Amino acid sequence: MLDLDLPLTFLNRPAAPETQQPWLLVLMHGVGSHEKDLFALAPYVPAPFHVVSLRAPYPMGPGANTWFEFSVEPDGSRTIHEAQEIASRSLLARTVETAAAQLGVPPDRVIVGGFSQGGIMALSLLLTRPDLLRGAMVWHSRLLPQVLPHAVAPAALSGKALWVSHGEQDNVIPLASARAIRDHARGLPLALTYREYPGMHEIRPNELHDAMEWLAALDLPEAVVAR
Repeated sequence: MLDLDLPLTFLNRPAAPETQQPWLLVLMHGVGSHEKDLFALAPYVPAPFHVVSLRAPYPMGPGANTWFEFSVEPDGSRTIHEAQEIASRSLLARTVETAAAQLGVPPDRVIVGGFSQGGIMALSLLLTRPDLLRGAMVWHSRLLPQVLPHAVAPAALSGKALWVSHGEQDNVIPLASARAIRDHARGLPLALTYREYPGMHEIRPNELHDAMEWLAALDLPEAVVAR
């Protein structure tokens, strides 16, 4: 384990000792979970990556946390606790910046990733603070319209990378939400990799395998191309 002092509770796995220029992957769980959730993926993350898995700041109950509260309206639309989202995004930015500084990893080797609401946070951080990272990995998530007024100018996203994947039968966040992320990202000067997989609101083995291959290829010059 690494001796890190971060604003959020976390678990971590260091990069392989022989790594000359390590990367940092910061992971965020979904609603009602905790830092151990996505940390279970650490054995699959490429060896050159430090892995830091975060706990969301708002407790819902024992072992259950959220990045922001929300409600689902009768028409299916969602209303979020905007003040909590803003506070969480600010806290996430400070955590990512602090972790990278303490590990000696420059922003161009930092990736944020998350599942469901954690993916919302990863995408929102990429759109609002691309200076802190190289890219985002977004699993089974959606784009918050409330974040778009705070997004940087498109030119600031040049050279950034974005992975988006979703389950074709996702019954929690519909596939249309992932396609909306895809359509928005296609209008930005970043490298988008978009995939759909059979399955529901879960990361299936093929999806995890492909996402880890995407991570491993990021330090190759030819990797940053839109697909």
